[in-house]
Amino acid sequence: MFHRMGRRKLGRSGSHRRAMLRNQAASLIRYGFVTTTLPKAKELRQFVEPIITTAKQDNLARRRKVNRHIPDRAIVQYLFEEIGPRYDTRPGGYTRIIRLPNREGDNAPVARLELIND
Repeated sequence: MFHRMGRRKLGRSGSHRRAMLRNQAASLIRYGFVTTTLPKAKELRQFVEPIITTAKQDNLARRRKVNRHIPDRAIVQYLFEEIGPRYDTRPGGYTRIIRLPNREGDNAPVARLELIND
């Protein structure tokens, strides 16, 4: 049985998966959306929503906590100054997944993960 088996492995080692999620989260915060496969989008949503929740309040401890997950300081600054206050009254659900047509080459399910404009 597959009860409580944790997160998707996505065919990568742990360090590669962690690096991929960090880079995609940075792109999502910078551009407001990212287009990727559906399983990656679902994992990225679970990765980035707690980061946005942490960024709602701006203090040194929270900035250091977010710096562990997002590699770029300019993106962290943008997250705390623009995105965190935007979702201040929202209790969660900062992203939406929009399914797109399957990819041409391998027929993989593709989705667009975007930040909700509130």
